[in-house]
Amino acid sequence: MNSFPVGKNTKIIATLGPSSSDKKTLTKMIQAGMDVARLNFSHGTHDDHAKLIEMVRKLSLDEKKPITILQDLQGPKLRVGNLPESGIHLQAHQLIRLKRLPDDRFLSQTDSKELTIPLDIPDVTKDINAGSRILLDDGHMELLVEKVKNDEIDAIVIIGGTLFSHKGVNLPGTSLNIPGFTEKDKADLEFGLKHQVDAIALSFVRTAQDIIKVRDFIFQQSSFNQDLPIIAKLELPDAIHNLEEILVVADGVMVARGDLAVETSPSSVPIIQKEIILSANRKAKLVITATQMLDSMIENPRPTRAEASDVANAILDGTDMVMLSGETAIGCYPVESITMMSSIILEAEAHFKEWGHIYSPVSEGNIDDPMAMSFAAREIAQDRKVAAIAVFTQTGKSAIFISKVRPEVPILAFTPVERTYQRLSLYWGIHPYLMPFSKSLEEMISHVEKVLLTHNSDFSGKKVVIISGFPINAMRPTNLALLHTIGQ
Repeated sequence: MNSFPVGKNTKIIATLGPSSSDKKTLTKMIQAGMDVARLNFSHGTHDDHAKLIEMVRKLSLDEKKPITILQDLQGPKLRVGNLPESGIHLQAHQLIRLKRLPDDRFLSQTDSKELTIPLDIPDVTKDINAGSRILLDDGHMELLVEKVKNDEIDAIVIIGGTLFSHKGVNLPGTSLNIPGFTEKDKADLEFGLKHQVDAIALSFVRTAQDIIKVRDFIFQQSSFNQDLPIIAKLELPDAIHNLEEILVVADGVMVARGDLAVETSPSSVPIIQKEIILSANRKAKLVITATQMLDSMIENPRPTRAEASDVANAILDGTDMVMLSGETAIGCYPVESITMMSSIILEAEAHFKEWGHIYSPVSEGNIDDPMAMSFAAREIAQDRKVAAIAVFTQTGKSAIFISKVRPEVPILAFTPVERTYQRLSLYWGIHPYLMPFSKSLEEMISHVEKVLLTHNSDFSGKKVVIISGFPINAMRPTNLALLHTIGQ
């Protein structure tokens, strides 16, 4: 049995990779505070990911801590094709040509009048025009389109640099007519469903229809997984414009600040981040803040002061989760990065009353019973100074609603469903417990008392709010809030 939770409420996603693929390191990462293991399907083989899934599941059991497995689908990542191993150097004012080549090959100036760079983007010339900007390698290099003819793009280098094979391409201001859910994504998602991942993240979402297509695909593949949480990665201006519609159909959103900064501008990302967190919390949806949070820790044992402030401000703004990418996937200090992230979270949360923002969920119509019960539980917990809120749930929804109203006490989520138990580590303040199905209020109280008193006998005489559906055996929506004194 898990011990009674103490510590942070904001959850940590750690991306797995070469630096975090062995048992010893993963064990230390879990002990340091990792809640979610992210598998980035832009890299690695299915065999690689299968081994990581198996290892994470085993270590989760060994450490008696549920670790959610998040499958991050690549999406229609736009890239350049094959280039020389040493890369090519682009100089300011240089004329270059970009082209979708049949064999994805590089043409040197000896083969063509201009330097020709292959693009791994179908039908790109149909959507781009003269005057458009092309950004390469996360915006480190910039081109200006001079002419588009047939399947070729002539451009001038505005900001140069060294370009390597398969680096990313961004086309700010250009809306490409390419599918958001690719054939590679479908094959990867089939793999994820087979290996029972706990949630998926969809890259380069533009509209709510992108989410609906993925949910339909999941339903066709497996009715067992039709409630699999889908997180929309917000990386494009179209997604920001369609945010409200996306939030209706997605289970959560990720502020993917890397591509978002390239597609918009770095100066606009802090405000967009605040808008996304506010909108997601008001709709009671999960929100993740990601990209370069402790980026300097890829090579250094300590973050910069700016990075620490960045993490703390995301927490004070109300994010549910913060994410580590290269820090844990390829960095020199994966365990130290999680330890530092946990430390920043604890410090920020200790001052949440002074500086934090709570945006309670709102509804355009009447608030339904489960959400009303969540507000009631929070108020009872505050007025009666309870030790915890204990939620009995099968789907996890009741616990998620309580998470979104941000009570000041721990949320203990008791469930007999293993996949619910694994998924609930995604959500702010929730500490899941896998328990047999309770057939009576007496059994529920017994479970709660066992967890609390096993941790510390001083909880005897403290109060706890118990949330459930009633009658117990009827599997009703949440409609019961019970104030109970431990030991009585």
